[in-house]
Amino acid sequence: MIFLACASRSFKYNIIMMKRLLFITALFSLFLFVSCRTKEDSKITADRSADSLAANVHPDWGSQANIYEVNVRQYSPEGTFTAFEKSLPRLKDMGVDILWFMPINPIGLEGRKSKPTDLGSYYAVKDYYGINPEFGNMQDWKKLVKKAQEMGFKVIMDWVPNHSSPDNPWIQAHPDFYKKDSTGKPAIPFGWSDTRQLDYSNREMRDSMIAAMHFWLTQTGIDGFRCDVAWNVPNDFWIEAIASLRRVKPLFMLAEGESPGLNASGFDATYAWSVMNIAYGIYSGKSSLRQLDSVINHNDSTFPARSYRMYFTTNHDENSWNGTEFERFGPGYKTFAVWAYTMNKSVPLIYSGQEEPNRKRLQFFVKDTITWGKFELASFYKTLNGLRHSTSALAADASSRKIKTAQGDSLYAFIREKDGHKVFVILNFSGHQQRFTLTDDIPAAAAKEIFSGVTENLEKGRILHLAPWGYLVYTIDPK
Repeated sequence: MIFLACASRSFKYNIIMMKRLLFITALFSLFLFVSCRTKEDSKITADRSADSLAANVHPDWGSQANIYEVNVRQYSPEGTFTAFEKSLPRLKDMGVDILWFMPINPIGLEGRKSKPTDLGSYYAVKDYYGINPEFGNMQDWKKLVKKAQEMGFKVIMDWVPNHSSPDNPWIQAHPDFYKKDSTGKPAIPFGWSDTRQLDYSNREMRDSMIAAMHFWLTQTGIDGFRCDVAWNVPNDFWIEAIASLRRVKPLFMLAEGESPGLNASGFDATYAWSVMNIAYGIYSGKSSLRQLDSVINHNDSTFPARSYRMYFTTNHDENSWNGTEFERFGPGYKTFAVWAYTMNKSVPLIYSGQEEPNRKRLQFFVKDTITWGKFELASFYKTLNGLRHSTSALAADASSRKIKTAQGDSLYAFIREKDGHKVFVILNFSGHQQRFTLTDDIPAAAAKEIFSGVTENLEKGRILHLAPWGYLVYTIDPK
């Protein structure tokens, strides 16, 4: 997250890029850590790993799910849990599965910007057991969780394990919970002046963090966590913590990070940053489809086979600091959304306001309410959500096969398949009309195009026409 209250926007952008790049360092640190263990410590680690593997099973509702990120502060004029609850029927109709709530804990005062309008960063947690009074109280939260789950949603909350605010009670009560700088004061991570770095070499701190996570799981009934800056927390902590949490109930665990070690440690899904960075450059011409294939193939070969990856065209970081999906994808914003929804191992994300669509960069530290009323893209996302629900071919563990095209610099085609069900996707990643000739690679069977609803035969030699930034998605059921 972006925490440096007084930083310029360019510096905030650099911090986000740092988060994307440093996952390599985190993975290297894991390997170094393991190689230097004593035999006794290695046995403890092995025991914990075995315990984790026993509990490290995807929830049965996660494979074909989608995630909707809720920015409570900006969601309504009131910015409260109670106000958001009114949107549940609309989101249910849109086919949303998992509600990810950005941090709901109280926000620290120390280190905030000096502007009187500043409400602080959600990611500067003052109390791991409390509710941000900006949003309501504990009863409001429990009521919202219960109502959402009764309607069929799963609820995950944003968790901030890497750091706390400088005025978190742990600072005074447990100063040894924090890493120290050269002066002996609690260290500031990455220049984020409204936070202090927690020290995972401290056993009591680890136990305290796990206990706090258990509180929200057992006392409020949530269904998992999205873990902020997960890449900077030791993987052996995640092995222990996730195994402990999954003894209570099946959970969906999402890591903000892109390291195979995070998936191996028990996280269901990690961010597909490396893929998205290439995708962002396709519209601008800074990257190519060949590069996109290269990074996808690399990820497939390095991440555990069971890994899910979260694909997105925007989220709270991208929207606030790097630009809206309209700035970054131009007229291809829908094309890339279809791609994110149908990609190999994907669990796709919708950010608050995308269904409107919200066309502005939402302010991060101040009140900046989304303007609602049109919901122009609600049916578009409803169609994509419905597709994921209706066919196992888009399950995160379904196979994926790339289809070669004569226009490999513009057209991107692939088939997803599971249990005999297939989804054929062809995308025009260019501003020019394209034609695609069906080959033997495409099943010659009756297929339904999900956006038009037309059923047709995909016969060899047939030519499909795609408008600039056009897309076609066909479902093919077993004979």
